[in-house]
Amino acid sequence: MKRALVTGGSGTIGAAICKRLAADGCHVYVHANGNLAHAERVSAEITAAGGAARAVAFDVTSHAETAGALQELLVDGPIQIVVNNAGIHDDAVMPGMRPDQWSRVLAVSLDGFFNVTQPLLMPMIATRWGRIVNVSSVAALAGNRGQTNYAAAKAGLHGATKSLALELASRGITVNAIAPGIIASPMSEGAFSKTLIDQLVPMKRAGTPDEVADLAAYLASDRAAYISGQIISINGAMI
Repeated sequence: MKRALVTGGSGTIGAAICKRLAADGCHVYVHANGNLAHAERVSAEITAAGGAARAVAFDVTSHAETAGALQELLVDGPIQIVVNNAGIHDDAVMPGMRPDQWSRVLAVSLDGFFNVTQPLLMPMIATRWGRIVNVSSVAALAGNRGQTNYAAAKAGLHGATKSLALELASRGITVNAIAPGIIASPMSEGAFSKTLIDQLVPMKRAGTPDEVADLAAYLASDRAAYISGQIISINGAMI
Protein backbone atom coordinates (compact mmCIF):
# COMPACT_ATOMS: atom_id res chain seq x y z
CA MET A 1 0.00 0.00 0.00
CA LYS A 2 1.48 3.32 -1.06
CA ARG A 3 1.51 6.09 1.53
CA ALA A 4 0.35 9.56 0.57
CA LEU A 5 0.55 12.91 2.34
CA VAL A 6 -1.88 15.67 1.37
CA THR A 7 -1.12 19.04 2.94
CA GLY A 8 -4.18 21.15 3.52
CA GLY A 9 -6.09 17.89 3.43
CA SER A 10 -8.78 19.21 5.74
CA GLY A 11 -9.95 21.84 3.23
CA THR A 12 -12.52 21.37 0.49
CA ILE A 13 -10.19 20.44 -2.36
CA GLY A 14 -7.71 18.71 -0.08
CA ALA A 15 -10.39 16.50 1.45
CA ALA A 16 -11.61 15.45 -1.99
CA ILE A 17 -8.04 14.53 -2.97
CA CYS A 18 -7.56 12.55 0.24
CA LYS A 19 -10.75 10.58 -0.33
CA ARG A 20 -9.90 9.82 -3.93
CA LEU A 21 -6.37 8.64 -3.13
CA ALA A 22 -7.75 6.45 -0.35
CA ALA A 23 -10.31 4.99 -2.76
CA ASP A 24 -7.41 4.18 -5.07
CA GLY A 25 -5.81 2.12 -2.30
CA CYS A 26 -3.41 4.56 -0.66
CA HIS A 27 -2.87 5.07 3.04
CA VAL A 28 -3.48 8.80 3.31
CA TYR A 29 -2.12 11.24 5.85
CA VAL A 30 -4.65 14.06 6.06
CA HIS A 31 -2.79 17.22 7.04
CA ALA A 32 -4.12 20.28 8.78
CA ASN A 33 -2.40 23.22 10.36
CA GLY A 34 -4.34 24.63 13.29
CA ASN A 35 -7.55 22.64 13.09
CA LEU A 36 -6.74 18.99 13.64
CA ALA A 37 -10.45 18.26 14.19
CA HIS A 38 -11.18 18.94 10.51
CA ALA A 39 -8.46 16.52 9.43
CA GLU A 40 -9.72 13.93 11.89
CA ARG A 41 -13.20 14.21 10.43
CA VAL A 42 -11.90 13.59 6.90
CA SER A 43 -9.80 10.69 8.17
CA ALA A 44 -12.82 9.18 9.92
CA GLU A 45 -14.91 9.45 6.74
CA ILE A 46 -12.20 7.64 4.79
CA THR A 47 -11.94 4.90 7.42
CA ALA A 48 -15.72 4.50 7.54
CA ALA A 49 -15.70 3.96 3.78
CA GLY A 50 -13.15 1.17 4.12
CA GLY A 51 -10.01 3.19 3.43
CA ALA A 52 -6.87 3.85 5.45
CA ALA A 53 -6.11 7.32 6.77
CA ARG A 54 -4.59 9.23 9.65
CA ALA A 55 -4.88 12.89 10.58
CA VAL A 56 -1.71 14.88 11.21
CA ALA A 57 -1.16 18.52 12.14
CA PHE A 58 1.87 20.78 11.75
CA ASP A 59 2.72 24.23 10.43
CA VAL A 60 4.26 23.83 6.99
CA THR A 61 5.94 27.24 7.30
CA SER A 62 8.03 25.98 10.23
CA HIS A 63 10.99 23.95 9.02
CA ALA A 64 11.66 22.47 12.46
CA GLU A 65 8.04 21.56 13.20
CA THR A 66 7.52 20.03 9.77
CA ALA A 67 10.77 18.06 9.91
CA GLY A 68 9.85 16.63 13.29
CA ALA A 69 6.40 15.57 12.15
CA LEU A 70 7.71 13.99 8.96
CA GLN A 71 10.42 12.04 10.78
CA GLU A 72 7.69 10.42 12.85
CA LEU A 73 5.79 9.44 9.71
CA LEU A 74 8.92 8.11 7.99
CA VAL A 75 9.48 5.61 10.81
CA ASP A 76 6.79 3.49 9.13
CA GLY A 77 8.43 3.76 5.71
CA PRO A 78 8.74 6.17 2.79
CA ILE A 79 5.94 8.41 1.65
CA GLN A 80 5.74 8.02 -2.12
CA ILE A 81 2.91 10.42 -2.97
CA VAL A 82 3.01 14.04 -1.88
CA VAL A 83 0.27 16.53 -2.72
CA ASN A 84 1.32 20.05 -1.77
CA ASN A 85 -2.15 21.53 -1.46
CA ALA A 86 -1.67 23.84 1.53
CA GLY A 87 -2.13 27.46 0.59
CA ILE A 88 -3.70 30.67 1.85
CA HIS A 89 -4.69 33.97 0.35
CA ASP A 90 -4.72 37.34 2.04
CA ASP A 91 -5.92 39.73 -0.63
CA ALA A 92 -5.09 43.39 -1.05
CA VAL A 93 -4.11 45.61 -3.94
CA MET A 94 -0.35 46.01 -3.99
CA PRO A 95 -0.23 49.71 -2.94
CA GLY A 96 -2.06 48.81 0.25
CA MET A 97 -0.54 45.40 0.92
CA ARG A 98 1.20 44.92 4.26
CA PRO A 99 4.57 43.14 4.41
CA ASP A 100 3.07 40.36 6.51
CA GLN A 101 0.37 39.75 3.89
CA TRP A 102 3.07 39.23 1.30
CA SER A 103 5.39 37.08 3.39
CA ARG A 104 2.78 34.80 4.95
CA VAL A 105 1.15 33.89 1.64
CA LEU A 106 4.52 33.10 0.08
CA ALA A 107 5.64 31.20 3.17
CA VAL A 108 2.73 28.76 3.08
CA SER A 109 2.99 27.95 -0.62
CA LEU A 110 6.77 28.15 -1.21
CA ASP A 111 8.43 27.52 2.14
CA GLY A 112 5.75 24.91 2.75
CA PHE A 113 6.59 23.18 -0.53
CA PHE A 114 10.26 22.97 0.45
CA ASN A 115 9.73 22.08 4.10
CA VAL A 116 7.38 19.22 3.27
CA THR A 117 8.91 17.85 0.09
CA GLN A 118 12.65 18.00 0.73
CA PRO A 119 12.79 15.63 3.73
CA LEU A 120 10.74 13.04 1.86
CA LEU A 121 12.89 12.92 -1.27
CA MET A 122 15.73 10.59 -0.32
CA PRO A 123 13.43 7.88 1.11
CA MET A 124 11.26 8.26 -2.01
CA ILE A 125 14.27 8.07 -4.33
CA ALA A 126 15.33 4.83 -2.65
CA THR A 127 12.09 3.21 -3.81
CA ARG A 128 12.57 4.39 -7.43
CA TRP A 129 8.92 5.47 -7.54
CA GLY A 130 7.21 8.64 -6.48
CA ARG A 131 4.60 11.25 -7.35
CA ILE A 132 4.69 14.90 -6.34
CA VAL A 133 1.66 17.02 -7.20
CA ASN A 134 1.65 20.74 -6.43
CA VAL A 135 -1.66 22.57 -6.33
CA SER A 136 -1.37 25.99 -7.96
CA SER A 137 -4.05 28.35 -9.30
CA VAL A 138 -5.28 30.04 -12.43
CA ALA A 139 -4.08 33.24 -10.74
CA ALA A 140 -0.50 32.12 -11.33
CA LEU A 141 -1.16 31.90 -15.07
CA ALA A 142 -3.35 34.94 -15.67
CA GLY A 143 -2.84 37.13 -12.61
CA ASN A 144 -5.68 38.56 -10.56
CA ARG A 145 -6.31 41.99 -9.10
CA GLY A 146 -5.67 42.06 -5.38
CA GLN A 147 -3.70 38.82 -5.45
CA THR A 148 -0.17 39.80 -6.39
CA ASN A 149 1.12 37.85 -3.39
CA TYR A 150 -0.97 34.76 -4.13
CA ALA A 151 -0.17 34.79 -7.84
CA ALA A 152 3.53 35.18 -7.09
CA ALA A 153 3.46 32.31 -4.60
CA LYS A 154 1.71 29.94 -6.96
CA ALA A 155 3.80 30.99 -9.96
CA GLY A 156 6.86 30.19 -7.85
CA LEU A 157 5.55 26.66 -7.52
CA HIS A 158 5.56 26.38 -11.30
CA GLY A 159 9.29 27.02 -11.51
CA ALA A 160 9.95 24.68 -8.61
CA THR A 161 7.82 21.99 -10.27
CA LYS A 162 9.72 22.13 -13.53
CA SER A 163 13.14 22.20 -11.88
CA LEU A 164 12.46 19.35 -9.47
CA ALA A 165 10.96 17.29 -12.29
CA LEU A 166 14.30 17.52 -14.10
CA GLU A 167 16.22 16.50 -11.00
CA LEU A 168 14.06 13.44 -10.35
CA ALA A 169 13.22 12.30 -13.89
CA SER A 170 15.74 9.45 -13.89
CA ARG A 171 14.59 8.21 -10.49
CA GLY A 172 11.07 7.12 -11.41
CA ILE A 173 9.55 10.17 -9.72
CA THR A 174 7.26 12.63 -11.48
CA VAL A 175 6.57 16.21 -10.43
CA ASN A 176 3.59 18.13 -11.77
CA ALA A 177 1.36 21.04 -10.84
CA ILE A 178 -2.36 21.50 -11.34
CA ALA A 179 -3.86 24.96 -11.65
CA PRO A 180 -7.55 25.06 -10.72
CA GLY A 181 -9.83 27.90 -11.70
CA ILE A 182 -13.06 28.62 -9.83
CA ILE A 183 -13.90 25.52 -7.81
CA ALA A 184 -17.13 25.18 -5.83
CA SER A 185 -16.49 25.62 -2.11
CA PRO A 186 -17.88 27.66 0.76
CA MET A 187 -15.17 30.24 0.08
CA SER A 188 -15.85 30.56 -3.66
CA GLU A 189 -19.61 30.70 -3.17
CA GLY A 190 -19.16 33.91 -1.21
CA ALA A 191 -16.78 35.42 -3.77
CA PHE A 192 -18.32 34.41 -7.11
CA SER A 193 -21.97 34.89 -7.98
CA LYS A 194 -23.59 32.82 -10.72
CA THR A 195 -23.60 35.90 -12.95
CA LEU A 196 -19.88 36.45 -12.41
CA ILE A 197 -19.08 32.80 -13.07
CA ASP A 198 -21.03 32.99 -16.32
CA GLN A 199 -18.91 35.97 -17.30
CA LEU A 200 -15.56 34.45 -16.35
CA VAL A 201 -15.94 30.77 -17.21
CA PRO A 202 -16.84 29.68 -20.74
CA MET A 203 -18.35 26.47 -19.36
CA LYS A 204 -20.72 28.65 -17.27
CA ARG A 205 -20.13 26.77 -14.03
CA ALA A 206 -17.65 26.29 -11.24
CA GLY A 207 -15.58 23.14 -11.20
CA THR A 208 -16.09 20.56 -8.48
CA PRO A 209 -13.57 19.44 -5.87
CA ASP A 210 -13.98 15.89 -7.17
CA GLU A 211 -12.90 16.98 -10.65
CA VAL A 212 -9.70 18.41 -9.20
CA ALA A 213 -9.24 15.27 -7.11
CA ASP A 214 -9.62 13.06 -10.18
CA LEU A 215 -6.82 14.95 -11.92
CA ALA A 216 -4.56 14.80 -8.87
CA ALA A 217 -5.20 11.08 -8.46
CA TYR A 218 -4.42 10.41 -12.12
CA LEU A 219 -1.10 12.25 -11.83
CA ALA A 220 -0.36 10.22 -8.70
CA SER A 221 -1.00 6.92 -10.47
CA ASP A 222 1.10 4.53 -12.56
CA ARG A 223 -0.85 5.66 -15.63
CA ALA A 224 0.85 9.06 -15.51
CA ALA A 225 4.41 7.71 -15.43
CA TYR A 226 5.48 9.70 -18.52
CA ILE A 227 3.95 13.02 -17.45
CA SER A 228 6.33 15.24 -15.51
CA GLY A 229 7.27 18.89 -15.27
CA GLN A 230 3.83 19.98 -16.45
CA ILE A 231 1.43 22.69 -15.29
CA ILE A 232 -2.06 21.37 -16.03
CA SER A 233 -4.98 23.76 -15.92
CA ILE A 234 -8.46 22.74 -14.82
CA ASN A 235 -10.61 25.83 -15.25
CA GLY A 236 -13.49 25.32 -17.68
CA ALA A 237 -11.61 27.06 -20.54
CA MET A 238 -11.04 30.30 -18.63
CA ILE A 239 -7.62 30.63 -20.30
